[in-house]
Parts: sequence; C-alpha cells; structure tokens
Amino acid sequence: MTHTDDCHCNDECCNTLQIGKPAPEFKMEGYFKGKMKHYHLDDFKGKWVLLFFYPLDFTFVCPTELIELSKKHKDFEKINAQVLGVSVDSVYSHEAWLKDIGDFEYPLLSDMTKEVSRDYHVLVPEEGISLRGAFIIDPEGIVRSYTINDVTIGRNIDELVRLIKAFQTGDLCPVGWKEGDKTLGKA
Repeated sequence: MTHTDDCHCNDECCNTLQIGKPAPEFKMEGYFKGKMKHYHLDDFKGKWVLLFFYPLDFTFVCPTELIELSKKHKDFEKINAQVLGVSVDSVYSHEAWLKDIGDFEYPLLSDMTKEVSRDYHVLVPEEGISLRGAFIIDPEGIVRSYTINDVTIGRNIDELVRLIKAFQTGDLCPVGWKEGDKTLGKA
C-alpha cells in the first residue's frame, strides 16, 4: 500500500496495520436485532474481537460465511470473543437483508465512508467494496492475526475459533493445535 492524498492514517499509513500493534480505531453505525447504534473498537476492551469484513449484502458467498458465524456464536461467546461483521453497505441495507435471511447473533457494521476498510487495507477502490478480511484483536486492542482473501472464496469459521483459542493459551502452539492438545511450553 502506498501513501495517497485520500489516506486517512497519517504519514505512516503503510505501517499502521501490523501484527503486535494497536488495531486502527473505528466508529461505525451498526444494525443488531432491530436496533441501530454506533460501535467503537474501545467498546470491546477486555474481549477478543473478530472484525470480519465482507464485500456486500445480497450476494452469494457472503451469507454462507455470515450465517455460519452466527451459528458458531456460542463458540465465540465461550472464548470471550465478539464478532463484528463489516461491509460498505448502509445500516438500512443490513436491515433489509436480515429481514430476508434472519437476524444474526452479532452486529453488522456499516463502513459507507470506506475509511475503516481503507485503514484495515481491505478496500478495493476500483470496485468500492471490501475484500474478505478477518482480523483477530486481543482484549488490549492489539492485532494478533489477520487474513485477507479475494471476494470469491469464503473463510473457515472453525479455523478462526481455533486461532483465538490458540492465542489465549499464551504459549507456542504447533501446527494443527486444537484445544486440549499440548502446547510447546516455551512462551
């Protein structure tokens, strides 16, 4: 990513999103179970956050991911993790879409300005949409992991749960580690 005149980060825009550094702050309007309100990253201090960007409401792949996230809500709740879905759609689009497919167990946030998508390096400016980005942010607001996919392929929700659990061990975890497995004991 290169610095441009429309960059909202600062002169260090290319370095603002880094593993082990504070996650970019945000304030977005969101829709959750019939209510609209503003959400801030600071609202979730003390919790793990899965900030889950997706391209658009009313598409083909997006509902498969978002419905699965909602089905796994209790898994995230058990590990003190809050899921936040984010797209460039309006809260009114979220509301209309959820009337079609049913409410989710987490809020959908509206990044209509595209500023948050830009700050998290998932914006495709030519198309005005976000790539499929999944950001794991720890209870202190530090980015611990992120993956960004092309818009064509959905993500594995079980893997995102596994990653948060692995980070929560505070230890080194070998390939394929699952809850209950031994860690490497060297952290």
